[in-house]
Amino acid sequence: MRGDPRRLRARPPAGHWHHPRPVKGIIHDPSGRRRRGKALWRGEEGVCGARGRDDFAASLVVFLVALPLCVGVAVASGVPAELGLVTGIVGGLVTGLLPGSSLQVSGPAAGLTVLVYEAVTAHGLAELGVLVLAAGLLQLLMGVLRLGRWFRAISVAVVQGMLAGIGLLLVAGQLYVMADREAPDTGPSKIVGMPGLLADVFGSAQSMVALGLGLGTIAVLVGWKRLPPSMRLVPAPLVAVAVASGIAAICDTPVAKVEVQGLLDAIEPPSADAFGLLTQLGVLGAVLAFALIASAESLFSAAAVDRLHAGPRTDYDKELIAQGAGNAVCGALGSLPLTAVIVRSAANVQAGARSKASRVLHGVWLLLFAALLPSALGVIPLSCLAGILVYSGAKLVPVKELIVLWRAHRGEAVIVVATAGMIVVANMFEGVLIGVALSVAKSAWDTSHLQVDVADGGVGVIRARLTGSATFLRLPAILDALEALPKDRPIELDLSGLRHLDHACLTALTTWADRHNTPGTTPVRLVPAEP
Repeated sequence: MRGDPRRLRARPPAGHWHHPRPVKGIIHDPSGRRRRGKALWRGEEGVCGARGRDDFAASLVVFLVALPLCVGVAVASGVPAELGLVTGIVGGLVTGLLPGSSLQVSGPAAGLTVLVYEAVTAHGLAELGVLVLAAGLLQLLMGVLRLGRWFRAISVAVVQGMLAGIGLLLVAGQLYVMADREAPDTGPSKIVGMPGLLADVFGSAQSMVALGLGLGTIAVLVGWKRLPPSMRLVPAPLVAVAVASGIAAICDTPVAKVEVQGLLDAIEPPSADAFGLLTQLGVLGAVLAFALIASAESLFSAAAVDRLHAGPRTDYDKELIAQGAGNAVCGALGSLPLTAVIVRSAANVQAGARSKASRVLHGVWLLLFAALLPSALGVIPLSCLAGILVYSGAKLVPVKELIVLWRAHRGEAVIVVATAGMIVVANMFEGVLIGVALSVAKSAWDTSHLQVDVADGGVGVIRARLTGSATFLRLPAILDALEALPKDRPIELDLSGLRHLDHACLTALTTWADRHNTPGTTPVRLVPAEP
């Protein structure tokens, strides 16, 4: 081979691992070995069969993970279970085929469960499609306008608070379902009603059996990851559903189960009259919330998935268009909204997926299941699905991260708590708005943070030093401190420690110095800020 011997050949032998574009630094090949320098992705020559097998196997894993989650999210959202499968199918066959992120998987997500439930309760299931369709079109518009990258500027504290609020509401609501009881409508009433729920459980044999199945489901999910890898070939949610369904069938327990009405019967496209809802301000707010929250969750998931593999990075604008197209199709079918889901996406990467073929195939498997075996859903206890969502909701509450955040950045921790609390007390949209407003206020405070240090020895020159950022927000405090200085002694005002000095502050300080430099007064010397 001519040239630098350290360069890899452009045409590696069959079976050689290489990357589709140059990647610098240390990367890992599929066998786990570290490689330094430039590498090339696995090519098409001699490896198509291996890639196909990897994607096929990964698609089965993702299908098994997605199946119980699709059904559980649908039931928790107050819609037929089949609609969760419809959204999963669209996430695979529509969003999965479009460019953006090649390895992340889309479908119904727990993060939108509360918002969907509120929308269905307020407007009815028949109008849900209009909201989802409008949200999808808004996502398409944002992607075309190349606004996808701007979602990376959303404060992490707001996102954590949003997910924490969703998690708290999800746990509070699904605890009632675990006991075969109807959950109250509002977040505060769900939390206040917990003591009454506990009393109802101990007074009803059916509730105790249902709660036992739900707690058993959570135990399987928690304990499954502690087993040896050889025993964890089947995803934990599927095992939990299978075990709970088997126990309920064998023991013939009197617990509520998933209601099945058939895939085609569940699909209800929005009528022309339903589009009249879009003239209502509250409905437009719900559409905006759907679009923004689904987009933020998808693009944050994409960033997380990019850290799990060394393949091509996500194009955020194209991914936003793909998510918008998927939601537009879901809305046209009257189904649930979709987002990229980190649980399924991580399972896809860890199962060895190499291309988008794995997520498309997972949609095919969901379609075949919904078409051929829909009656299998009727044996699943609702308390089992509620247990899965309680477990998922609890993982959305960043307890450990909040403790660390409180020690290092208390302001950010306050934003997380305030956002989550407002979501629980009021609603999703208002909670996110409060979080964004607090984040902006904190940023304004941080950027305008200023310290005035005065060195006064009692005689001679008084030295005042300003450090930080001098903006108009801090101007009253600056002038109060300077005007309190003695007027019969020389003053040295040092501005060299300022990171930023806006025009309003510069004008005010110059005016103050000129006033002190009038005839008959002691002089003021300005030490200018460094350029």
